[in-house]
Amino acid sequence: MKKVLITGADGFIGSHLTEALVKQGYQVKAFVQYNSFNTWGWLDQSPKELLDHVEIFSGDIRDPYGVKTAMNDCEGVLHLASLIAIPYSYHSPDTYIDTNVKGTLNVLQAAKELNVKKVVHTSTSEVYGTARYVPIDESHPLQGQSPYSASKIGADQLAMSFYSSFNTPVAIIRPFNTYGPRQSARAVIPTIITQIASGKETIKLGAIHPTRDFNYVKDTVAGFISILESDKAIGEVINIGSNYEVSIGETVELIAKVMGSNVTIETDDQRIRPEKSEVERLWADNEKAKKLLNWHPEFSGIDGFKKGLAETAEWFTNKNNLKRYKVSRYNI
Repeated sequence: MKKVLITGADGFIGSHLTEALVKQGYQVKAFVQYNSFNTWGWLDQSPKELLDHVEIFSGDIRDPYGVKTAMNDCEGVLHLASLIAIPYSYHSPDTYIDTNVKGTLNVLQAAKELNVKKVVHTSTSEVYGTARYVPIDESHPLQGQSPYSASKIGADQLAMSFYSSFNTPVAIIRPFNTYGPRQSARAVIPTIITQIASGKETIKLGAIHPTRDFNYVKDTVAGFISILESDKAIGEVINIGSNYEVSIGETVELIAKVMGSNVTIETDDQRIRPEKSEVERLWADNEKAKKLLNWHPEFSGIDGFKKGLAETAEWFTNKNNLKRYKVSRYNI
């Protein structure tokens, strides 16, 4: 398999994945969201020598004709395009169904009709909801605690239905909380780093008691590539996580230490999720990925987390990168 389509290639994880696949010799077609500014999201910041080897397709994942046209000459597709901000899903849930569910259906239908060799569909650890047991393996019950997670559960089930009904070669990657350079400030780690980098000693956050399993973007990208290249992944749902649990409050302390700052936390009520919607605990069981794919997180445990945070903070504190973020505003 040499030519692949990446939907959502203009996003945080998608741009890193695009660059990694080009470096590994793949022919990459990058599906980016059409806009009148002719911008390609984070791919605009990619080195020219890499972009010269990327075919850009501007479209909309909600358009079945455009999706099929983009996929027409590709052997595989890595489907990352989605709406992911949880607070915005409270505001506009209909857009999440159109993008995450119908968009996924468009990818699956095109893959079926074109006999694509592999579809890697992107899930999320949010589909598990608050952990009923830890670490969370792939058999854990699914719980739609937000419109976002409900839409992703629907998309995941559609993907598996195409595997079961039509033998479409689908594999589902389920990353836990990915972080790293280029991530939106709607996520907690960039929110913390950008506030500290802007000189704030009191930072605004929502709940700090929930725990997360943070996965550095390089490990997530390696997981995507491992699943793309393994026949054993077809028909499987595979967690990609670090198997290290840490609270948001502890994460603030670690980031402050990495950045050499002393900070206090101020609770911002608008950042608090509705009580029943908050996912209180996430902790990944990654044994399946290790055994099936021979994938192992490079940035695991406390030392790996510190290393990933240091790389992330270094990128965000570059003034040319920091100026892209509106630190004084709450980004939903």
